[in-house]
Amino acid sequence: MRRFFVAVFGLVLRIFFAHIEIEGADKIPRQGPLMFVLNHPNALIDPGVIACLAPRPVSFMAKSTLFKMPVVGWIVRGFESIPVHRKMDAGQGADPAQNKRTFEQCRALLGRGGALAIFPEGTSHSDPALRRLKTGAARLALGAAAMQAASAEPFRIVPAGLYYTDKKTFRSSILVYYTAALEVAPVELAADFEPPIEAVRALTDRIKRALDDVTLQAEHHAALRIVERAERIFSAAGEHALSLTEAFERRRRFLAGYQQLNASHPELIAGLRDRIHRYESRVGALGLEVEHVRPESFSAGNVVTYAARSLAVITLLGPLALVGTLLHYPAYVTIRWVSRRVARGEEDMLSTIKLLAAMLFFVVTWALAALVVLALSSWPWALVALGLAPLSGWVALRVHERFDRSIEAARGLWVFMTRRREYEKLHAERVRIRQEILALQAQLPIGEVRDERAEG
Repeated sequence: MRRFFVAVFGLVLRIFFAHIEIEGADKIPRQGPLMFVLNHPNALIDPGVIACLAPRPVSFMAKSTLFKMPVVGWIVRGFESIPVHRKMDAGQGADPAQNKRTFEQCRALLGRGGALAIFPEGTSHSDPALRRLKTGAARLALGAAAMQAASAEPFRIVPAGLYYTDKKTFRSSILVYYTAALEVAPVELAADFEPPIEAVRALTDRIKRALDDVTLQAEHHAALRIVERAERIFSAAGEHALSLTEAFERRRRFLAGYQQLNASHPELIAGLRDRIHRYESRVGALGLEVEHVRPESFSAGNVVTYAARSLAVITLLGPLALVGTLLHYPAYVTIRWVSRRVARGEEDMLSTIKLLAAMLFFVVTWALAALVVLALSSWPWALVALGLAPLSGWVALRVHERFDRSIEAARGLWVFMTRRREYEKLHAERVRIRQEILALQAQLPIGEVRDERAEG
């Protein structure tokens, strides 16, 4: 059952997210008892990501109320999750007294060399920083390490950060960022298998520091937004496209610099913020994105090559893409409407609802297409339709993305050709913003915030 869910959910993830990047997978022990600890920004998407992308089977601790939900309960069980009964869910039937059995199940899983994933914040959220970590992960790890004391294989914790470029948006990107494993030294347990409170607090602090290194955090969302905008403008002038990991690390450095300068010289940050806002307004007024203000991309060779490739893709796949669009558009609109109604403004739940709704409505769409063909023809043709329906949807998605990128590129080329002087002014302003960011970095007391590639 686990393999089925991993295969299906993994496919859905790769459709929902345009780009998935994994950093540090080589740091994960391939055998022996292991615990993953992660931040929790995106509801059921988070455990799904680890279940499908981790290099070894992983079980989860999930709140008991999820097991009672239609569809969700089926999925949670499919990933071999272990129920946690939270006090706050007592009104929904949770019984905290049953957590003794929960811990026994977790210890048994780890005792036989399994891997367990825990979200120590306790709940999914959209806060700009990690919430206070609960101690359950440390207590479990210390208990498992004590049982593992006689073994040559130490007990390890692998902290991992989940970073979404825009977690509520279809075809955004995910970074799964593993950091070095933490070895947990065994301690003497009490008669009830509870470790000393000092050891629990110390390990919880270690986990917190490790998660700090693989997550973006700030006091306010506004700080995260200005750093994101600054990084986009800064990187648009770079010599090569950054990987998601590189962009994440640069944003971490920018955020560290922002926080220091905003505390010591807030007028400098305010000036940069105003300059970025004016620049983005001028770019937006021309119908462009900051990534399109790159005169060097409009050489004759680049334009001809990109236009030829785009025309070939749209021409060759256009007919099947049209069929896929007509077939899937009703389900697409329904999914968008349902997700907004059900999520009710809870941003961390939106993509989970979209994904679950897609698994339902698109499958129903494919089944209806096959039934229509069956009514008009025969079983063989109905099976062909059942196979071509999802393929047509995938082709439609890729063609639409290519078409949108081509329109954006054409708009940039048109502005470059017809309003060349204004375009070059925008380019010059972007370069000046980049230089200002470098100048601000030079004022920081910690050299590691500076970008080693930024001097070019």
